[in-house]
Amino acid sequence: MVQKLYVTYNDVHKLCQEAAPRLLEEVNPQLMIAIGGGGYVPARILRSFLKRPGNPNIPIQAIGLSLYEQLSTSTDADVEEPGTKVTRTQWLDLSALGEMGSLVGKRILIVDEVDDTRTTLEYAVKELEKDVELARAKFGGEAAQFSIFVLHNKDKQKKGTLPEEMTTSGRYVAARTVGDEWICYPWEAIDIDEHDANAAKQKEAQN
Repeated sequence: MVQKLYVTYNDVHKLCQEAAPRLLEEVNPQLMIAIGGGGYVPARILRSFLKRPGNPNIPIQAIGLSLYEQLSTSTDADVEEPGTKVTRTQWLDLSALGEMGSLVGKRILIVDEVDDTRTTLEYAVKELEKDVELARAKFGGEAAQFSIFVLHNKDKQKKGTLPEEMTTSGRYVAARTVGDEWICYPWEAIDIDEHDANAAKQKEAQN
């Protein structure tokens, strides 16, 4: 039986609020890139907490990457397992960015809901760094600085890797580290009332 962790919208809101001061101090992002679909809601909530008085909202771009596959042998119809290949389903909106060169020299925060096998995050960082470096070769300027925020980091052996300087210099931030369990996020719920009831029961059992 797959062990599940139920997370509510309130949980997500509070995790973002809790992480925001650290992100402001150590990352101070000028742009967020949300990995769809799990990074959309955290990125939007984070934007409210990262906004400094008198400054404009931090722009949010979205990329779509798919790694998970439906578990055909599981009795849980809503449970998926990590696949082996990252599929790019959406990339940066250059009509909004103008040129890729507008990312050169920027402090960019990549946002996702969970760091599971790390395969998706590795792909995102490598591909974004490659695109920006190509633009940098064309337009000149300083290197972009990429950072990562996730709601949950699973404490498990990772298949993907991230740059060492990112993980050791405060540019990788996980609001919580959890075990290797299936995390049920509210935006994936078909019945949100049932989801919240399951979350409440789980928290009550833990107290």
